[in-house]
Amino acid sequence: MQTAERPVDTASVTRLQLSEVIAALTYALDLTEGQPPGHSIRCCWIGSHIGRQLGLDADALWELYYTLLLKDAGCSSNAARLCELYGSDDRSTKRDFKWVDTDKFTDVVRFVLSHTGVGKDLADRFRRFIHLARAGERLATELIQTRCERGADIARQLGFGEAVAVGIYSLDEHWNGRGKPHGLTGNAIPLNAQIALLAQVIDVFHHIGGRVHALGEIRCRRGSWFDPRLIDAAHALEADDDFWAGLGAADIEQCVYRLEPRGRSLLVDDDTLDAIAAAFGQVVDSKSPYTAGHSERVALYTDLIAERLGLDAGRRRWLKRGALLHDLGKLGVSNSILDKAGSLDEEEWAQIRKHPVYTEQILARITPFDELAVVSGAHHERLDGKGYPRAIPAGEIALETRIITVSDIFDAITAARPYRGPIPVPEALEIMGRMVGNALDQDCYAALVECVKDSRIRP
Repeated sequence: MQTAERPVDTASVTRLQLSEVIAALTYALDLTEGQPPGHSIRCCWIGSHIGRQLGLDADALWELYYTLLLKDAGCSSNAARLCELYGSDDRSTKRDFKWVDTDKFTDVVRFVLSHTGVGKDLADRFRRFIHLARAGERLATELIQTRCERGADIARQLGFGEAVAVGIYSLDEHWNGRGKPHGLTGNAIPLNAQIALLAQVIDVFHHIGGRVHALGEIRCRRGSWFDPRLIDAAHALEADDDFWAGLGAADIEQCVYRLEPRGRSLLVDDDTLDAIAAAFGQVVDSKSPYTAGHSERVALYTDLIAERLGLDAGRRRWLKRGALLHDLGKLGVSNSILDKAGSLDEEEWAQIRKHPVYTEQILARITPFDELAVVSGAHHERLDGKGYPRAIPAGEIALETRIITVSDIFDAITAARPYRGPIPVPEALEIMGRMVGNALDQDCYAALVECVKDSRIRP
């Protein structure tokens, strides 16, 4: 078994830029929105260039920069409700809705008809369609407001000011007043929000058909969705081949890091990393009503078990971040699977088994998180080699992973699920006791039992 002897490289942590951490974690937001990887980063590239075309000063560009990266911070909060209303995959529904010009009634109707109750029987599809037709405007406002409020709260939790928070909150407002959630018009819409929405439309349509298609689409929305002045700024980039090449560059992340205004680049400290991990843990937990608070509880249990097993304070702090982010990859799984009340079929299980891979891939984008990515991404591996995603043997499962696994399973058993209510703690420990040696580590399980006995762990 791998042990916890290697100390955390705190020097490398102090060299981490805030932009590097946030940019890496936006790949999780892209998963939830059903967007191609790097969507948020590309939007930052696009929007930052538009801001420069408008002559924004360094402070305003910095606030715009993080508005663009975090524009989808609230995206997970309406996924379950969206899935419930449409009865289909929330990720594909979110993706395809970004292609719709909501000012065109026929486009909206066509979207609802093609995305409601996909795979359901005719009666179920008809019932859902009638409900959406009758209450569509109210429901759309509800979904967008939930997303906007949560995104703004995440930005504030991360320490950003109101310019970033309200930019995220007003992302779906339109120049002509037909946007949501408040129908703001013209310059009442924060400039950061206007640029972020414009960047989003450009990236979505550029991915479909290149620069001509993207610029043609925003031209069609001039004066309706967008301030004509912003469209002019975007079109000024039409002949800038370097801009378009950068948008498709393999090293676009590095290009975006260099776009952060000079003198405003920030290095993160341990407190900042803790806050970021907690915030993105909440993003994960917001995706399903059945996982509310899950990441926070797993992090708490992990810390207490690690302390009982003798891990030092620095290592425990490092591991707690991994516990907060262990389910980051679940943002790439549809709520039609996560919240399903019945048994999962093989294809659905295949989707579930991908989420630890997503977690590892996203965390590995943060260079000093290489080890933490492996530790967190292996939390569904088993000592008998029958776990997923890689079915690795016991000797390759680190102690820190074993701690997260015990904490994760304990919380999953003692919390409500779509198919059952919460299981009482004594029964949960009995169930877990039978898993010791094949799925769970004996020492980690014993530490959990002791923490429960002294009331340090109380679900």
